[in-house]
Amino acid sequence: MVNWENAVTVPVDCLRALVGGTFISAGCSPEEASRIAHYLIESNLSGHESHGVLRVPRYLHWLHDGRILRNQKITIISENDVLAVVDGNFGFGQTIAPQAVRFGLEKVRHNGLAMVALRNSGHLGRVGDWAEMAAADGMISIHFVNTSGLGLLVAPFGGAERRMSTNPICIGIPDPEGESLILDFATSVVAEGKVLNALGGGKSLPEGSLIDSDGTLSADPALIYGVQDSTQPLDVRSGSGAIRAMGEHKGSGLSFMCEVLAGALTGSGCSRPGMQRLSNGMLSIYVAPDFLAAENEFANELSQYIAFFRSAAPAVAGGEVLCPGEPEARNRLRRSVKGVPLPASTWQSLLDAAEENGVAETDIEAARTAALVN
Repeated sequence: MVNWENAVTVPVDCLRALVGGTFISAGCSPEEASRIAHYLIESNLSGHESHGVLRVPRYLHWLHDGRILRNQKITIISENDVLAVVDGNFGFGQTIAPQAVRFGLEKVRHNGLAMVALRNSGHLGRVGDWAEMAAADGMISIHFVNTSGLGLLVAPFGGAERRMSTNPICIGIPDPEGESLILDFATSVVAEGKVLNALGGGKSLPEGSLIDSDGTLSADPALIYGVQDSTQPLDVRSGSGAIRAMGEHKGSGLSFMCEVLAGALTGSGCSRPGMQRLSNGMLSIYVAPDFLAAENEFANELSQYIAFFRSAAPAVAGGEVLCPGEPEARNRLRRSVKGVPLPASTWQSLLDAAEENGVAETDIEAARTAALVN
């Protein structure tokens, strides 16, 4: 959710052109630039500003520093009929993840079950995108993700120092009768991108979602980023505090297991200090429902349970019970028509990035003119 008191609304096509053009000017192929723009904007359309276009300046900083590489392809480290280990070679996650998912889907079609261990990918963005990709192919998928290096952000339950990344878990279920069911959540109280969004004037953080090194609970984004210097890129290592794990010991335990499965098991590495490069690991499991249940048995049972689930009496008058993925689907429908709301500071950072990377002034001015100030 964006702070509408200080926001602009940008038409989707305008935003795609500006973001895509910026990455082309930065040296990415037109195909890669289009992918990056597509998936970042999909996050905004879904209502997840934390993984949307506010990431553009940081991605460009990593690109120019050589910490993320253009136009990469996965390398197959090892594989058999159902398992594979692949290396992302520090390419953009929006380029690497679709390759890894397609590789897993090819295996699951033939064998009913597949697992792909992805190591050394650039930032994977909203993990729900990859579950949606599998669900569109009729496959169930489960994804565990961690971030080594620059992802050291989260304090474990009972601790006040960073020992884990935000470590998302995602499960996608195809629904033949409607939108796919997508459960996608960080195992921290908030994702790091939500802290970044709050810092830039977006939705405030929940009180107590952060913890300082002395154990004091807070919602101040400066605990993560430290004192800001407008001449330097934001650095998540600069703050004195940490993000808290969701659900106390339960979320902390889930996050720990993500470090093991997505970091240690994939070979991408667990979160640790002293790293200069962000690296995502992702362990993905794919299941073909038809291999486990008779034809239409799974779909019929799923349909009946969804109806039963939604039929629960609302807890508040006028409320409703939603299935995983429904809020995102509604946001996409609305924002695709009305445009993407952005904090003014995020919009300005996109215009600045376009100028710094050599996008034509006429294109920048066209984008500026198309945006509506709220």
